[in-house]
Amino acid sequence: MSLHSIYPLPKLHRLPEALPLDGAVQLDLHEGLPVLRASSAIQERIASLLHKQQTAELTSEELDELDQYEEMDDYLSFLNRVVRNLSQISEA
Repeated sequence: MSLHSIYPLPKLHRLPEALPLDGAVQLDLHEGLPVLRASSAIQERIASLLHKQQTAELTSEELDELDQYEEMDDYLSFLNRVVRNLSQISEA
């Protein structure tokens, strides 16, 4: 059984246009494993969009941007799960 059949790789449709090409993702270590996270700047932008969404109506561009950040976050979460699960398999 290949790793691809165990962990089918999702596809990102596109990256947010406002996403900076440098510094968008930070790499941390947790229990010796790399963990990918949105950078502080991206997290602040997401928080800003979510706050605005609670107090006013987002433009269609802002809604699209927020959806793209959510898709990117899902992708990073997937990659983090794959790394964690592969680590657990290799420890067994």
